[in-house]
Amino acid sequence: MRALLSTAVGGPETLVLGELPAPVAEAGSVVIDVHACAINFPDTLIIEDRYQFKPPRPFAPGGEVAGVVSAVGEGVTHLKVGDRVIAGCGNGGLAEQVATRASNAYLLPEQFSFAEGSALLMTYGTSIHALVDRGRMKAGETLLVLGAAGGVGLAAVEIGKAMGARVIGAVSSEEKAALVREAGADDCIVYPQQPFDKDQSKALAEMFKAAVGPNGADVIYDAVGGDYAEPALRSIAWEGRFLVVGFPAGIPRLPLNLTLLKSCDVCGVFWGAFTMREPQRNREHIAQLFRWWEEGKIAPRVTGTYPLERAGEAIAALGERRAAGKLVVTVR
Repeated sequence: MRALLSTAVGGPETLVLGELPAPVAEAGSVVIDVHACAINFPDTLIIEDRYQFKPPRPFAPGGEVAGVVSAVGEGVTHLKVGDRVIAGCGNGGLAEQVATRASNAYLLPEQFSFAEGSALLMTYGTSIHALVDRGRMKAGETLLVLGAAGGVGLAAVEIGKAMGARVIGAVSSEEKAALVREAGADDCIVYPQQPFDKDQSKALAEMFKAAVGPNGADVIYDAVGGDYAEPALRSIAWEGRFLVVGFPAGIPRLPLNLTLLKSCDVCGVFWGAFTMREPQRNREHIAQLFRWWEEGKIAPRVTGTYPLERAGEAIAALGERRAAGKLVVTVR
């Protein structure tokens, strides 16, 4: 079967279109004929051996797919051949077929496209886990989302509104700000490009404080890191929760005296580990996401599609932070 392969450590330019053996449905697993594969930030890391998991080469990146079940392994009862599904697969999604644990697959209602479906699990799964479990967010609270125009950022904006929060987005351009407002944010600010000196960092902190209001942000969702994290932390509310979701701008160093002064929490968000440690709670979250989707409260925003042979371009666009919304590779 055709697949986009990582055969050597390197960036998207090292990926090559090749062949892999067709997968087999082992016990507890299903094989999916892939129609669409969403691109996520881990795809930029895994091909450079900078991710938590390092699969043996050659391998295909791509951690979430949508398609049709073509084979069912022993013991699988909730899925059958012909079912439309979305699924997390870790890697291997940029191929014509992928095998994954049946517990990682969910039925995709007919009214939603494969492209939209492929864009749901990782970004919205991360964000609902972040806001519900780690952020303990309540209706009426203020949520500040850094990197609000990215995949997880837009998901956080929509979920925040669905949960009844006042949502402030923060992005790097007016074009991205328009997308965030369209997703439902109450306000959106455009921050300058790092690096920042001390005065610039202070000015950004004042920008965040003005946006969130005098009581501060109850929850800060940081999907950016770098020089943006400390100024955002300075805008946090008393007993606020600062969520560490990702750091494409660099791993930040936070002055811990700020956490004492605000009696706030700094919380890591590792959705992948959560899904393995607490699979039932994760499935409950995914069920809630489908309810919100059917009610029109959330909707994956696919802003670009690519054929399989050009999937490297999508990974490059995401890695260089040129993408807004979700980029999806259409395989069939």
